Amino acid sequence: MGATKTDHFTDKQNAIAVLAKALGHPARIAIMEYLMKVDTCICGDIVNELPLAQPTVSQHLKELKNAGLIKGSIEGTAICYCIDEKAIEKLQVYFGVISKKLNSKKNNCC
Repeated sequence: MGATKTDHFTDKQNAIAVLAKALGHPARIAIMEYLMKVDTCICGDIVNELPLAQPTVSQHLKELKNAGLIKGSIEGTAICYCIDEKAIEKLQVYFGVISKKLNSKKNNCC
C-alpha cells in the first residue's frame, strides 16, 4: 500500500497541523477563548455562551479534545473541560521560532 500524504512530513509538522486544523473554525476559537476566561466548565456553560445548539458545541468540543487542545474530566454526569497547556506550549514554541526567524530577516521579503 502507498504512503499517505502525511507520511511525507515530520511528526512535528503533522502535530502542528492537527492543532491548527482544530483551531480552524471560529466556534472552536470562541470555545478556547471562553475556556481561557473561566478556566473550566461543562458543555452546558458553553452552550449558554455561544449561539450554537448543544450537539454542535459537543461536536466542536470533540474536535478540540481529539486534537489535544482541551481535556475533559468526568464530574458526576457531566464532563468538565479545560485547556490542555501542553498543546498550547507546542504552539507557543512553534510560533516563537517563526517569530524569531521573521524578526532576524527584518522584512527582506518580496
